[in-house]
Amino acid sequence: MRIAEFRASLRTFLRQSERVSRQWGLTPRRYLLLLLIKGAPDGTARMSLTDLSERLKLSKNTVSELCNRAEEIGLIEREGSADDGRVVFFKLTAVGNRRLAGALADSDPYRREVLAGFESLLQTFRAASSS
Repeated sequence: MRIAEFRASLRTFLRQSERVSRQWGLTPRRYLLLLLIKGAPDGTARMSLTDLSERLKLSKNTVSELCNRAEEIGLIEREGSADDGRVVFFKLTAVGNRRLAGALADSDPYRREVLAGFESLLQTFRAASSS
């Protein structure tokens, strides 16, 4: 069954991503934090605590602690909002950018494998629905 194969490849990808992120000095949560900030939906490569909390599906207190620790080790930095003095954005530092880029590059083969599995699964569903 293709969905089982896809699920297995997805699990492999997640495990390999964790391994690769650790090689770049990132915990899985920090890797995800950097990934979300860099890939902010508005294209600014910065996110507020509220937005991060919503995207991570974690409490603001938990995300605040995660951000504080990432900031302490030089992965992210704060940037005040030009529009609202109460809002603070987090963005990656040069160190954070370098580590994220390295982890992404090293996990690219696994990402391609998951994509191929997903495309195969889509083809199967399309063929079944057109029959």
